Amino acid sequence: MKVAMIGHKDFPSRSGGVEVMVGGLAVSMVRRGYEVTVYNRGLQKGHNVYTTEGVQARRIFTFQKASLNAMVYSFLATFDALTRDCDVIHYHAIGPSVPLVIAKLFGKHTVCTVHGLNWKVDKWGGFASAYLKLGERVAAKYADDLVVLSESEWNYFQEKYDRTAILIPNAVQMRQPLPCNLIREKYGLEAGSYILYVGRISPEKGPLDLVEGYLKAHTDKKLVLAGPFAETEYCTTVQEKIAGNPNIITTGYVVGDALLELYSNCALFVLPSHTEGLSLSLLEALSLGVKCLVSDIPENTTVTADYGTEFRTEDTDSLARALERDTARPLTPEQREAQVDYVRTNFDYDVMLDRYEEVYHHVIGDPLKEIPSQAKAHRKAAAAQGGAA
Repeated sequence: MKVAMIGHKDFPSRSGGVEVMVGGLAVSMVRRGYEVTVYNRGLQKGHNVYTTEGVQARRIFTFQKASLNAMVYSFLATFDALTRDCDVIHYHAIGPSVPLVIAKLFGKHTVCTVHGLNWKVDKWGGFASAYLKLGERVAAKYADDLVVLSESEWNYFQEKYDRTAILIPNAVQMRQPLPCNLIREKYGLEAGSYILYVGRISPEKGPLDLVEGYLKAHTDKKLVLAGPFAETEYCTTVQEKIAGNPNIITTGYVVGDALLELYSNCALFVLPSHTEGLSLSLLEALSLGVKCLVSDIPENTTVTADYGTEFRTEDTDSLARALERDTARPLTPEQREAQVDYVRTNFDYDVMLDRYEEVYHHVIGDPLKEIPSQAKAHRKAAAAQGGAA
């Protein structure tokens, strides 16, 4: 089967949750025998069609202006996908989903994954907010299958549009923690010496709330902001707040072992977001047995369940008290182990891939006869029996 993916910014990339999810899904589906094309935003000289880990990437022209970026890109990417022999066009996020209706008019099978109700995001207003709501309506009405990441989003589409979505939570690939090496060398960090934020420096993610809460809190821990600063008014405000403070460290864009070390050795991971789909950075932190503090929106608290603490969203006094409380109470080894088991049980990566395979086969009218991960388990069991014989 040939699948085209539209909606992310770049591949491969960890610039946001959508990019991480699309990258992981695309590579994994190629390994399962699919042909996958991903459409990136923005042309680059001499590097507009390339293949990485079996995934074909095609860069599409768009404008840099934020309010036009996703709109222009998604229409041009859709027109390009219509000229190619793909079986399914998979749209990611509601903004890029407006041209989904054009794909349907040309007889293409479509899937939309809602990565959050983006019109709620603080930075969007006016035309951009209206356009995002249009994308939501198009996805709800015309997508062959609509995928959501959380129960609250499932309820939202059921109540507002009488549309039954498919709930497929994001998942995480389990990894082993790493000791401090790279981050000691580069940032002078030691295990348990810092509070960590990983994500975009953007209003909906709430990093300014975290900075203000941290400045109010009485703690000997440093604060690490791991994420890229863009040339925006919001980022400038954050930079002005932290200027000259030696206890607040900014790392910029971090990947690989350095990021894994940051997760593995923090005293506390904080997700202060105002709105979410299902945060992959939160899942990554939970999967490594890290203590997690989140804003009390349902999209966060349903993920942490009994394995995280919370504070009142956008309340920096509540956040300051929570930082003091949680940095003084580290998890026991037993609590860490239980938390890791919880993530392994509820956010299994192979289960997510199986569900997306079922969706792809459902929309083209060719149901899967056997789930791939189950078939793999059967093969292992058969091999074990053969060995015993």
